[in-house]
Amino acid sequence: MPKEIWINLPVSDLEAAKEFYTQSGFLLHEGSHDNENMAGFVVEDHNVRIMLFQEKMFKGITRNEVAKTSLGTEVLFSLSAGTREEVDSLIFRIQQAGGTVFADPGEQNGMYGAGFCDLDGHRWNLLVMNE
Repeated sequence: MPKEIWINLPVSDLEAAKEFYTQSGFLLHEGSHDNENMAGFVVEDHNVRIMLFQEKMFKGITRNEVAKTSLGTEVLFSLSAGTREEVDSLIFRIQQAGGTVFADPGEQNGMYGAGFCDLDGHRWNLLVMNE
Protein backbone atom coordinates (compact mmCIF):
# COMPACT_ATOMS: atom_id res chain seq x y z
CA MET A 1 0.00 0.00 0.00
CA PRO A 2 1.32 3.50 -0.77
CA LYS A 3 2.88 5.32 2.16
CA GLU A 4 2.95 8.88 0.82
CA ILE A 5 0.93 11.16 -1.39
CA TRP A 6 2.67 13.63 -3.68
CA ILE A 7 0.55 16.55 -4.87
CA ASN A 8 2.06 17.71 -8.17
CA LEU A 9 1.23 21.29 -9.16
CA PRO A 10 2.18 23.42 -12.15
CA VAL A 11 3.45 26.91 -11.36
CA SER A 12 4.13 29.85 -13.63
CA ASP A 13 7.02 31.24 -11.54
CA LEU A 14 8.87 28.60 -9.52
CA GLU A 15 10.89 31.05 -7.41
CA ALA A 16 7.78 33.05 -6.47
CA ALA A 17 5.89 29.82 -5.65
CA LYS A 18 8.78 28.56 -3.50
CA GLU A 19 8.83 31.86 -1.63
CA PHE A 20 5.05 31.72 -1.11
CA TYR A 21 5.07 28.18 0.30
CA THR A 22 8.13 28.90 2.47
CA GLN A 23 6.62 32.10 3.90
CA SER A 24 3.36 30.23 4.52
CA GLY A 25 5.18 27.75 6.75
CA PHE A 26 5.63 24.72 4.51
CA LEU A 27 9.01 22.96 4.76
CA LEU A 28 11.19 22.96 1.64
CA HIS A 29 12.56 19.49 0.95
CA GLU A 30 16.21 20.22 0.24
CA GLY A 31 18.07 18.00 -2.19
CA SER A 32 17.04 16.26 -5.37
CA HIS A 33 13.60 17.86 -5.48
CA ASP A 34 14.90 21.42 -5.59
CA ASN A 35 16.29 22.67 -8.91
CA GLU A 36 15.42 25.18 -11.64
CA ASN A 37 12.43 23.12 -12.84
CA MET A 38 10.89 21.79 -9.65
CA ALA A 39 10.81 22.06 -5.87
CA GLY A 40 9.34 19.86 -3.17
CA PHE A 41 7.75 20.71 0.15
CA VAL A 42 6.78 18.37 2.96
CA VAL A 43 3.76 18.63 5.22
CA GLU A 44 4.67 18.02 8.86
CA ASP A 45 4.73 14.22 9.10
CA HIS A 46 6.36 13.89 5.66
CA ASN A 47 3.58 11.61 4.35
CA VAL A 48 2.35 14.40 2.09
CA ARG A 49 4.61 16.24 -0.32
CA ILE A 50 3.76 19.23 -2.46
CA MET A 51 5.75 19.13 -5.67
CA LEU A 52 5.94 22.33 -7.72
CA PHE A 53 6.85 22.10 -11.40
CA GLN A 54 7.46 24.80 -13.96
CA GLU A 55 4.42 24.70 -16.28
CA LYS A 56 6.44 23.55 -19.30
CA MET A 57 7.86 20.60 -17.37
CA PHE A 58 4.42 19.77 -15.90
CA LYS A 59 2.88 19.71 -19.38
CA GLY A 60 5.63 17.35 -20.51
CA ILE A 61 5.05 14.99 -17.60
CA THR A 62 1.26 14.94 -17.88
CA ARG A 63 1.14 15.20 -21.69
CA ASN A 64 -1.77 17.55 -21.22
CA GLU A 65 -2.52 21.26 -21.00
CA VAL A 66 -2.49 22.99 -17.63
CA ALA A 67 -5.95 23.83 -16.25
CA LYS A 68 -6.79 27.54 -16.11
CA THR A 69 -7.51 28.05 -12.42
CA SER A 70 -8.95 31.50 -13.14
CA LEU A 71 -11.83 29.83 -15.02
CA GLY A 72 -12.68 27.01 -12.65
CA THR A 73 -11.54 24.80 -9.83
CA GLU A 74 -9.29 21.94 -10.89
CA VAL A 75 -9.31 20.31 -7.44
CA LEU A 76 -9.67 21.30 -3.78
CA PHE A 77 -6.92 20.03 -1.47
CA SER A 78 -7.85 19.77 2.21
CA LEU A 79 -5.31 19.75 5.03
CA SER A 80 -6.19 19.03 8.64
CA ALA A 81 -5.10 21.31 11.43
CA GLY A 82 -4.92 20.52 15.12
CA THR A 83 -6.57 23.66 16.43
CA ARG A 84 -8.51 26.73 15.36
CA GLU A 85 -5.45 28.80 16.24
CA GLU A 86 -3.37 26.80 13.72
CA VAL A 87 -5.94 27.57 11.01
CA ASP A 88 -5.98 31.27 11.89
CA SER A 89 -2.17 31.46 12.04
CA LEU A 90 -1.67 29.71 8.71
CA ILE A 91 -4.30 31.86 7.00
CA PHE A 92 -2.54 34.96 8.32
CA ARG A 93 0.80 33.72 6.89
CA ILE A 94 -0.90 32.82 3.58
CA GLN A 95 -2.21 36.38 3.25
CA GLN A 96 1.17 37.88 4.18
CA ALA A 97 2.82 35.70 1.50
CA GLY A 98 0.44 36.97 -1.21
CA GLY A 99 -2.16 34.20 -1.22
CA THR A 100 -5.88 34.81 -1.61
CA VAL A 101 -8.38 33.76 1.04
CA PHE A 102 -11.65 32.67 -0.59
CA ALA A 103 -13.28 31.49 2.66
CA ASP A 104 -12.46 33.34 5.88
CA PRO A 105 -11.84 31.24 9.00
CA GLY A 106 -15.09 30.16 10.57
CA GLU A 107 -17.47 27.40 11.54
CA GLN A 108 -19.30 25.47 8.84
CA ASN A 109 -20.87 22.00 8.71
CA GLY A 110 -19.41 20.92 12.05
CA MET A 111 -15.89 22.01 11.18
CA TYR A 112 -13.76 25.08 11.70
CA GLY A 113 -11.77 26.01 8.66
CA ALA A 114 -10.77 28.40 5.92
CA GLY A 115 -9.97 28.30 2.22
CA PHE A 116 -7.14 29.88 0.26
CA CYS A 117 -5.53 29.99 -3.17
CA ASP A 118 -1.81 29.99 -3.79
CA LEU A 119 -0.18 32.32 -6.34
CA ASP A 120 -1.22 30.06 -9.25
CA GLY A 121 -4.84 29.71 -8.13
CA HIS A 122 -4.62 26.19 -6.67
CA ARG A 123 -7.31 25.91 -4.00
CA TRP A 124 -6.72 24.62 -0.48
CA ASN A 125 -8.84 24.08 2.65
CA LEU A 126 -7.60 24.04 6.23
CA LEU A 127 -9.94 22.17 8.54
CA VAL A 128 -10.31 21.29 12.22
CA MET A 129 -12.90 18.60 12.93
CA ASN A 130 -15.05 19.37 15.95
CA GLU A 131 -15.23 16.66 18.58
